[in-house]
Amino acid sequence: MNNLLTTLLFSSILISTLFSTSSYAQTQNCSAFAFRNNQIFATCNALPLLNSVLHWSYHPDNHTVDLAYRHGGVPNTDWVAWGLNIDGTMMVGSQCLVAFRNSSGEIHAYTSPVSSYNTQLTEGPLSFNVPRIGAEYSNNEFIIFATLELPAGRTSFNQAWQNGAVSGQALTAHVQSGDNMRSFGSIDFANGELGGGGSSVTSRQRRRNVHGVLNAVSWGVLMPMGAVFARYLKVFKAANPAWFYIHVACQTSAYIVGVAGWGTGLKLGSDSTGIEFTTHRNIGITLFCLGTLQVFALLLRPKPDHKYRLYWNIYHHAVGYAVISLSIANVFEGFDALNGQKNWKRAYTGVIIAIGAIAVLLEAFTWFIVIKRKKTDSNKHTQNGTNGTVNPYGNGTHQQA
Repeated sequence: MNNLLTTLLFSSILISTLFSTSSYAQTQNCSAFAFRNNQIFATCNALPLLNSVLHWSYHPDNHTVDLAYRHGGVPNTDWVAWGLNIDGTMMVGSQCLVAFRNSSGEIHAYTSPVSSYNTQLTEGPLSFNVPRIGAEYSNNEFIIFATLELPAGRTSFNQAWQNGAVSGQALTAHVQSGDNMRSFGSIDFANGELGGGGSSVTSRQRRRNVHGVLNAVSWGVLMPMGAVFARYLKVFKAANPAWFYIHVACQTSAYIVGVAGWGTGLKLGSDSTGIEFTTHRNIGITLFCLGTLQVFALLLRPKPDHKYRLYWNIYHHAVGYAVISLSIANVFEGFDALNGQKNWKRAYTGVIIAIGAIAVLLEAFTWFIVIKRKKTDSNKHTQNGTNGTVNPYGNGTHQQA
């Protein structure tokens, strides 16, 4: 019994020690960081995304905060920003601290109020006073130092943080997917609590994924497959008229699903004021118009022996191949707009390569069958003509002999 109690007591002490050590190590990860200016902060917390940490000291007597925002794992050609959103939840409305390396090679830190999604983080005063701001860069990490005079009567605010690329002296938009679209939450400077966020962004990201999948499957996969069926199945006499119905089924399904994807794109555009992907949008509108024309052209399809059937075929093939080319191009435009969806892009590239390889093989096989069929028909015609020349009189000559 005594041995059992001793064992339990020892185990409890060991577990407690492990937890304490783990907790201490996690705290040390943040609080043991040594700033080059030897500044010490009372509180620090690792932000949940984008390799960022926030250190601060809150001074209740004058309602100010001294802080240091660290953003690691970024090249010196990037910009970083951290801000408080007094009345909102995400980036729009944020009062930001920004830092980047300017053309002189110096780290420039300044304040920038964000009023819309298409902001270029232009320098300007915030809705609260910032008496001090500076920044430094070393070991792939930006650090912004600042003192904030917080709005009266509050210590809890929503916060947002970001990074993006610098082109010349222009700060370009941050990545429109992944962690960059979830990097916001809440902070209480008095008690040190951080709160999560991202539910609305997750919902938006889900709609983006649905939009991408619908369009990639419809315009990007079903459309090319329908064209492959139409071109290569009809060479087989046994596949007539099955190839036509398969072709119609593929293209009609692609159009219906594509319209649904186009609709989700319009909804995303209306919900994302200031975020524009002009090329992607314009190609999408063109695809919708050309696809609709193809559907109506099916209803106006002349009979095979009609005098206008040749012109209809030329129109149908020209518009069809244009739709397929634009569809594939626009799917890749969509991946570029999402910027970061490399696995999806690789998967779709593999599918397109596979369809292209199958088309090349079937093209060669089709020409082989067509040439062989022409030779067979030519031989039959020659044999018929030869027989007629050798024995023009038929059985009568033979009987005479």
